[in-house]
Amino acid sequence: MPFNVPPRADPPSRADALSRAEVLPWGDVSPRADVPPRGNVPPRPPAGDGPASPGTGRAPGSGSGPRPGAGPGRRPAPAPRASGPAGNTGPGPGFGELPPLHAALISVALPGLVVSAEHGQLTGHGLEGFYRHGRRLLARCQLKVAGREPIALQGRPISADRARFFAVVRTPADSGPDPEITIERLRQAEGSERITLRSSSPRPLRLPVEIALGTDLADLGAVAAGRAGPELPGSVHASGMRWTAPGAHAVVSAHPPPADALASAGVLRWDVELPPGGSYTIELRIRTDRPARPPGQTASHPLPQAEAEGDDPRVGPLLQSGLDDLRALLVRDPDHPADMYAAAGVPWRTGPAPAEALWAARMALPLSTRLAATTLRAVSRTQLAGGEREFGRIPGPLRDAGPHLPPSCTGVEATLAFPVVLAEARRWGLAESEVAELLPTAERCLRWLRACAGDDGYLGEPGPAAGLARAETQAHAHRAAVLGAELLRECGRPGAEECAAWAAGLRERFREEFWIEDLAGGRPAAARTADGRHLPSLGAGAAHLLDTGLLGAGRLAPGLLDKVQTEQLARLLGGPAMDSGWGLRGLGAKEPGYNPFGHRAGAVRVYDTAVAVAGLAAAGYEKEASALLRGLLDAAEAFGYRLPEMYAGEQRTADSAPLPHPAACRPAAVAAASALQLLTTLAGIRPDAPAGTVALCPVRSAPLGAVRLSGLSVAGEPFAVRVSRLGVGMVEQAAGRLQLGG
Repeated sequence: MPFNVPPRADPPSRADALSRAEVLPWGDVSPRADVPPRGNVPPRPPAGDGPASPGTGRAPGSGSGPRPGAGPGRRPAPAPRASGPAGNTGPGPGFGELPPLHAALISVALPGLVVSAEHGQLTGHGLEGFYRHGRRLLARCQLKVAGREPIALQGRPISADRARFFAVVRTPADSGPDPEITIERLRQAEGSERITLRSSSPRPLRLPVEIALGTDLADLGAVAAGRAGPELPGSVHASGMRWTAPGAHAVVSAHPPPADALASAGVLRWDVELPPGGSYTIELRIRTDRPARPPGQTASHPLPQAEAEGDDPRVGPLLQSGLDDLRALLVRDPDHPADMYAAAGVPWRTGPAPAEALWAARMALPLSTRLAATTLRAVSRTQLAGGEREFGRIPGPLRDAGPHLPPSCTGVEATLAFPVVLAEARRWGLAESEVAELLPTAERCLRWLRACAGDDGYLGEPGPAAGLARAETQAHAHRAAVLGAELLRECGRPGAEECAAWAAGLRERFREEFWIEDLAGGRPAAARTADGRHLPSLGAGAAHLLDTGLLGAGRLAPGLLDKVQTEQLARLLGGPAMDSGWGLRGLGAKEPGYNPFGHRAGAVRVYDTAVAVAGLAAAGYEKEASALLRGLLDAAEAFGYRLPEMYAGEQRTADSAPLPHPAACRPAAVAAASALQLLTTLAGIRPDAPAGTVALCPVRSAPLGAVRLSGLSVAGEPFAVRVSRLGVGMVEQAAGRLQLGG
């Protein structure tokens, strides 16, 4: 699916939220009607068959893409007001009734996805099943051997896209208490399952094997909302079964072909003969007419392999798991298949999320600039072309911002991220020809920023946050202006001085007007109202004030806070109210409205923690950065190195483990990419490919001991770096033309 999202007249109800594919169960909503849509967004049909509806089963890589003639210079046509999918007349479940995910095994290779329980049987309960493009192709796959269900022993992921399950079967023929039949099931997200029976019996066995299949061909949103409907009647089709619904069908084929098939029950049956010590394998293929085209099968993958090793043995699996998950979340722009970007997460966030896609691409820059280039191109096609105050903005849904703030607009965040990602991609080695292609979009983003800043010099947001200046938004705006000014200057484009002057004015005002003095040393306000009142809640959004961005010659951009204010913020972020011991809380534990499971009210969000670690380390507050880094690494180990989008912000104790959030996306793009950012932060790599230099500013305290990173890329050439136990950085491999500086 492209990054275009139709508007909504009002934020949806909780029940309606569950019926929309691009909506987080905890509060992301589509843009309001006062946010103009893209000109190429088709009218939303009355049945909810729009690009943002899970009722259509459209995940990334599906749906209609940008049409010829759309884009900058063409005024968008108005889109109709959307009232949600038709048929949503029932009360629907609230958020508490969401199918829990924390114990599920999720294998993903978008647009393919399979959700399994640890026992390995697909029962059709909850979210279980094989999905393709957001539609459940197979809900039930239950195995019986000799009329008995297997005894589950173990189920675990073996890669981002595969899971393996082991079970045994007790039969009347067993000679003693030890089972003699072992079953291995290898399940892959692209739509296949291999079932292997192995015998340890000293005599030949003849066993009936049955696999009961069924599906509802329901959309993911309907499944999540408990509206999937009954199973469809199946029919025997070649060597398997087929199910058909209006506009969709699914086929399961088996090899070897079954000896018998019973359409009314959806059962395939084999008479298996197992010689002593022998095995028998059945392969199932789940398919539909729609090709998957997974990005990972291309020759030039935008995320090459990289390796991490060091004194702490966990750095290797942390990096590998993060990169595997990020690769699995890549999807294609349907109208431009060469361009890929990361979906936000599964299973809830497989639709367009330009802000998360850009942040994931930014964190992946040490691997390659390819993902940044393709993501920037895909996002640039959605830039608004009409309306004096909307020209240049990138659309995006609203996001719940916690108990103290109204929802924020992720489109504003994406608009401000675009010039930042382009400027930093150029530092890492993005070709000047590609920079030139994307520069006009960045210029329009910067023009929108200057045009939409209020009379008070702050950037507000559309929708329910109108009239409010959010500190995190000012951080994004300031970084965009500073990095954008240098990008324009070095590329010989006009507007650089205006951007730099606006950023300087924002710094001066922010330091004076956004800081709240108190007896504890003060804190930055979370937001400021139009009449100058402060909203004082302390949350993880404050960490973005430390993310200033990379300039030339290995310099970091100036920040919105002065030195004293930065030191105080570092102390607050490293204190027990914010640092849970497993990472940074979304809201301080002493703040009103704190909830350890609140997704922006106290839960630990991996991305915000990674931003805090990088910002604290860059500012020189290594003690606080190291504590957050070690806590996040400990949490990653507890989660099998597949970090979820978030988990509970409960205080860590000596005998505790991080508590999963039952509805968190896992994997999630920014959480997966955070693994790379955390490790490259230790090395402090600051390249300037146009100038032919690379600086190293490692974390001197070496919180994980010696670390070596290889398979990275600077200036389009392989790059490897080592940080010693003394915190000394050494370049081991780099392009010959690069000069070491910093």
